[in-house]
Amino acid sequence: MTRPLQLTMACGPYDRMEALAQGLVQPEGIDLRYLAIQSPPEIFARMIKTRSFDIAEMSLAHYCIMRSRGEFPFVALPIFPSRVFRHGYIYVNKNAGIREARDLAGKRVGVQEYRQTAGVWIRGILQHEYGVDLQSIIWLEGGVNEARGPDHEMDLRPTRPIKLELIAEGRTLNDMLEAGEIDAYFGARRPAALDKGKNVARLFPDYRAREKDFYQRTGFHPIMHTLVMREDLYQEHPWIAESLYKAANESKAHALKQMRFSGAQRWMLPWLFDEIAEMDALMGPDPWPYGVVANEKILNAFRGYLVEQAFLERALPIEELFAPIVGWTE
Repeated sequence: MTRPLQLTMACGPYDRMEALAQGLVQPEGIDLRYLAIQSPPEIFARMIKTRSFDIAEMSLAHYCIMRSRGEFPFVALPIFPSRVFRHGYIYVNKNAGIREARDLAGKRVGVQEYRQTAGVWIRGILQHEYGVDLQSIIWLEGGVNEARGPDHEMDLRPTRPIKLELIAEGRTLNDMLEAGEIDAYFGARRPAALDKGKNVARLFPDYRAREKDFYQRTGFHPIMHTLVMREDLYQEHPWIAESLYKAANESKAHALKQMRFSGAQRWMLPWLFDEIAEMDALMGPDPWPYGVVANEKILNAFRGYLVEQAFLERALPIEELFAPIVGWTE
């Protein structure tokens, strides 16, 4: 009898992955060791720098850029563990004269990492939804609430010159935004000054309404991360992709079922079932679709952003980015 293949997977402690992490769902032919790691950047760096895992969560931007450049020994599975609407992640100094999105033109804007997926999405939204001239902006890169130095292996750069500076060693974008040394900041991390300072506010106080409108018009629930596996492992055992894809869908279905159990609320959200009803009305029965077909439009838009923002001369076709999945449909 053939023994299951022992594989290690690193991913966040997400509800949609909980059944996989707890062994309630077993991928066919695989004995899966799930490492629940809170910090996505830690997972990305360990996978890229030391090949620490067989399968790992990965920045969608980093993967698409490096795979398209032919410099990445990993292949993606069309499983998307992280999605986040991003209108609410644009922050401004109240004294910078930024009243609407177009006022960002010519301003000094902080970003945690210019190549960060959240940043790619926000720039794409600002350009296509609000007509912001991205070329006029001066970008300043650095840590948000904690200082960070450059990481030349991880900090991918555009292929054409842009106005990009690194902030001084030991400084943070949060402190600079509060002090007015930068006019705005956007990215995946919430600046501490939004709650503890006096001078920081969201560009869009009505961000939730804007995000709903964005979804209704585009169908986009922005994808942040995908899953990747070592390409040598995939070449040797291509069936792993389909087995994990099927298991990930089963794990997600388990999470949705648990979330909807009305006997006792699973999460500490007082109006959880109202939130679920609102989600169902807006997004339908599967608010978190996996697979290439269900996500083709959003993936094509994201690939276009990478070209427009000068990370790529051309984007690879979707079918060259993701392992093909057969035998499982939703």
